[in-house]
Amino acid sequence: MEIKPIAHIYTDFKGKFGIPRQSGLVGSLTGRIVFLPEYRDPDALRGLEQYSHIWLLWEFSEIKRSGWTPTVRPPRLGGNTRMGVFSTRSPYRPNPIGLSVVRLEGTEQTADGTALIVSGADILDGTPIFDIKPYLPYVDSIPEASNGFALSTAEGVLTVEIPERLLRTIPEEKREGLRDVLAQDPRPQYQHSPERIYTMSFGGKEVSFTVDNGRLTVTDITDSK
Repeated sequence: MEIKPIAHIYTDFKGKFGIPRQSGLVGSLTGRIVFLPEYRDPDALRGLEQYSHIWLLWEFSEIKRSGWTPTVRPPRLGGNTRMGVFSTRSPYRPNPIGLSVVRLEGTEQTADGTALIVSGADILDGTPIFDIKPYLPYVDSIPEASNGFALSTAEGVLTVEIPERLLRTIPEEKREGLRDVLAQDPRPQYQHSPERIYTMSFGGKEVSFTVDNGRLTVTDITDSK
C-alpha cells in the first residue's frame, strides 16, 4: 500500500526544539494547510466548515531512521526510562505517522487553491499531511480515559519575561504565540541548569532564553540565517 501526501502544513517552527509536546497546548499558534495540485478540488472540502476541530494525520518527515526498536526513552520521563514504543507518542516508530487534533479557524483563498487555517498545531513547518478527518466530540472524547505515565508529573507553566526592545522585533500577531510556547517550557525534561542558554527557532527568528526558578527570561532575539 502506498500512502501519498495530500497537503503540507506551514507553521512558525523551522526546527523541532520548541514545538509543543502535544497539539492543543498552545491555541494561539496558527498554521496554514496548502493542498497539492491533484487535491485542490473545492468539492473535497464541502461540509468541513461545519466542524470546529479536525484530525491531521502527518509524517515525521525529519526523523532519520535505519530501522526501529521496540522501546524508546520518553523525554517526559527524563530520558532515562525505557518504555514500549506503542505506549508512547515517540516519532521513532515503525511507521513515522503523527496524529494531531487542531481547531479549524477558517479558509483562505490563495494562488494554490483553498488553504485551511488551523490553530493549536504541534507540527514542524513544511510537514506532509496524509489525511484530514473531522473531530467528533461524542466519539473522539472519552472523559474517563486514563493518562498512563504521560501526565504522571506536574505540568510546568513558566512565567515569561521578554524585554520590550526584543519583543518589538517579533510581529505583533506572533507575540502571543511565542509567549505561550515559552510558557510551556520547551526544555528537555532532564535539563534544568539556570546558567544554560537555550535557542529556539520561531517565526523566522532565533529566540535565546534562560530558565531559573520557574521564570523564563528571553536574552536575545535575532533573525534566522
